[in-house]
Amino acid sequence: MLSYRHSYHAGSFADVLKHLVEVAILDYLRLKPKPFTVHDTHGGAGRYAIDDAHMQKTGEYVDGIARLFGMRTGVAAVDRYLSVVAQLNPVGRLSHYPGSPLIAAHLLREQDRLQCTELHGTDFELLRREFAGDRRVRVEKQDAWQGMKALLPPTHRRGLVLIDPSYELEADYTQVVEAVRLALRKFATATYAIWYPVLERNRTERFVRRFVEADMPNLLRVECCVRADASGRGMTGSGMLVVNPPYTLAGNMEQVMPVLQAALGDGHGHHRVARLTGE
Repeated sequence: MLSYRHSYHAGSFADVLKHLVEVAILDYLRLKPKPFTVHDTHGGAGRYAIDDAHMQKTGEYVDGIARLFGMRTGVAAVDRYLSVVAQLNPVGRLSHYPGSPLIAAHLLREQDRLQCTELHGTDFELLRREFAGDRRVRVEKQDAWQGMKALLPPTHRRGLVLIDPSYELEADYTQVVEAVRLALRKFATATYAIWYPVLERNRTERFVRRFVEADMPNLLRVECCVRADASGRGMTGSGMLVVNPPYTLAGNMEQVMPVLQAALGDGHGHHRVARLTGE
């Protein structure tokens, strides 16, 4: 969507969940020496300044990363994610929040690759500038769904495809299912991590059912709602649907969810980690 800017939502509780799952998957891929590719469908700007007018206007980071930054929780997956964010804020205070491409690039090794698509002109230029000179990274000004068709499969047959539409267009709810289904035909060995908002429970469950009915292999659902479900109150939570998840991911997320609920929730939310298909 050409009007959508993630800078209004950077560092929110939804970003925390999405990027925590991203870090956990990439750390698993790094365990083997074979190279991998990360494909990011909605790259955004790469990094977001806390004092930027967009972030200050919504203040969503205040109830997200700002509640966790500098903490040591004792849960390895949470502390690992926080260490990555801290390393990308070397002054020791939260001055920027990294988007998913910057987090991925930080975790890439020399042999690994990152490819990003971004359609918004301003954000594309920011993202291109962010990675200028980094030969591991390819940035394309392209629609997310066309980019998946054009750039998959990559050279390396291991990898992560991270998909996080704005869902401001109703069509996103159906397009993402079809895009993953088609991509799996070409890049079946990848892990696919699909972010989704929880705005209204019935709509959320219909969206998840589409993935189950499409026979997605080894489908894991990870969801954290910081408030109780309610229509008309905006986003009360978010989730990740992970196709072909690392075998360690479900156990890691079961440890993570209570920590996120306690740190980011209002005491009335809920969470779930559930395998929907596969063993």
